[in-house]
Amino acid sequence: MVEVLNGSSSSQNGKEAARTHAPPPPDYMGHDREEVTRILLQALSDMGYHAAAESVSRDSGFELESPTVAAFRMAVLDGAWGRAEELLSGATLSGDRHQQQTERGNGLVLAPHADRNHMRVWLRQQKFLELLERRETARALIVLRTELTPLCVEQHQKLHFLSSLLMCQSPDDLKKKAAWDGAFGTSREILLSQLSRCISPSVMLPEHRLAMLLQQVKDNQIGQCLYHTSAEPPSLYSDHACDRSQFPHEMLVELDKHSSEVWQVRFSNDGSRLASCGMDRSVIIWRVPTFEVIHTIEASETGEVGNLAWSPDDKMLVSCGRDRYAKIWDTESGDLIRTVERFNEPVSSCVWTRDGSSLIIGTLDKDKSLCQWDLALDSVHVWTRKHRTEDLAISPDGQWLAAMDEQNRLHIYNVATREQEYELELKTRPTSVSISHDSRHLLVNKTDGEAQLIDIASRDVVQRYRGHSGGEFTIRSDFGGANESFVISGSEDGYVMVWHKATGIAVQRLDAHQPRCNSVAWNPADPTMFATCGDDNKIKM
Repeated sequence: MVEVLNGSSSSQNGKEAARTHAPPPPDYMGHDREEVTRILLQALSDMGYHAAAESVSRDSGFELESPTVAAFRMAVLDGAWGRAEELLSGATLSGDRHQQQTERGNGLVLAPHADRNHMRVWLRQQKFLELLERRETARALIVLRTELTPLCVEQHQKLHFLSSLLMCQSPDDLKKKAAWDGAFGTSREILLSQLSRCISPSVMLPEHRLAMLLQQVKDNQIGQCLYHTSAEPPSLYSDHACDRSQFPHEMLVELDKHSSEVWQVRFSNDGSRLASCGMDRSVIIWRVPTFEVIHTIEASETGEVGNLAWSPDDKMLVSCGRDRYAKIWDTESGDLIRTVERFNEPVSSCVWTRDGSSLIIGTLDKDKSLCQWDLALDSVHVWTRKHRTEDLAISPDGQWLAAMDEQNRLHIYNVATREQEYELELKTRPTSVSISHDSRHLLVNKTDGEAQLIDIASRDVVQRYRGHSGGEFTIRSDFGGANESFVISGSEDGYVMVWHKATGIAVQRLDAHQPRCNSVAWNPADPTMFATCGDDNKIKM
């Protein structure tokens, strides 16, 4: 008896077909045979199995790319700019899907959205930079004047920037100013990737196509898993589903060191500590998972502490007080590092910039409702819009800043330019705002008992979450769980609600605090742990 092994050369799979030399079926499980084969050829090459890719190409009769497309690829990677432009000039424009079936053997075909002049600019810019890198300044100047300028007549700023590079004193200076790593770095590969997006996928496959398809499969399975608690990526060997019993639903411990209402809980970025604050004017830092008190900080003498923000490296913590101060604390020693100058109204919120070099403070002071300070507490910028800021969120990629005012509006700013990108008018007063880990979505909790998921780029509401109750007080919601698959919120009626982020289905409703559950936080390092706090002076894990 011959042993049957998955993937082994002794496998019986397909043996009878091989013996009878039956022709292969016209498709593969309903998929176009040539498309599947070309994707496999690309994947084998990506993984370094070049001999296997050549064997599959030979046996199937299909090629990954036509000789013309392969020549264009090599021309770009070898820096043969004349040859690359010659092939680009001879390229045809892609047609409809039926025409695409015949495109694969017809040389270089551009995608419908492609702009041939833009592609020429990219090629000539690389040529210009490489001449400068080799210190061939005279030839680079000719390229700039006779090849780039005619294509960029309306792009004055671009031409001015390229002209300024002629003054670079060394290749290193050029690379730094141009944010470019040279001819022998990855710049040519990056250029080819940019160009490939303008070429029909029927002749040049998008990069790492099989990996992208497999990731979409994983993302879809995670998105459909209502009780996703595994931080590990799903296996490709089987369909994915998490056990409902592993989803957090039992109280682990109750923390009762606060003497009054607890208004905010925040995990550190590494999940090893938890900070809390509230009406008793103190900030308590707890160790996770033992939940011993590390520090009890008397953060305010005259007013409650309503909000907290950990620095990106977790070494500092900002407290926002109704005493009109924001204070920076050392989380290792518990000592006060600095106090931001006193505002005319309470400080409502604070976020750190991505690099931790400065912080942005929101206040109820209309003259200074949104201010940026560096760590020396020198004012960096003051936004001049006349509204109060009640809550803030900054995107993890450092691009977006969301400021919630008292007039049912959200102000979305570009962090780099500090310009307002747009303003969202809400029908009901919001109570908190968060931004997802992938920096794509806003989560807005509202007093009408609805939380909304808003696409930052399109400004569309993509999901709604219902089942909790709002009120006149701040009720916070947040993202959390494995792959940030869930939305969690406190509630005016004391419950904590958990929804599946993608579908909006309520997967958990737990009796948390009476009379009110004020804030929630999901441990970023443990998808099976979240914290809640409330008006009963307690924190529950």
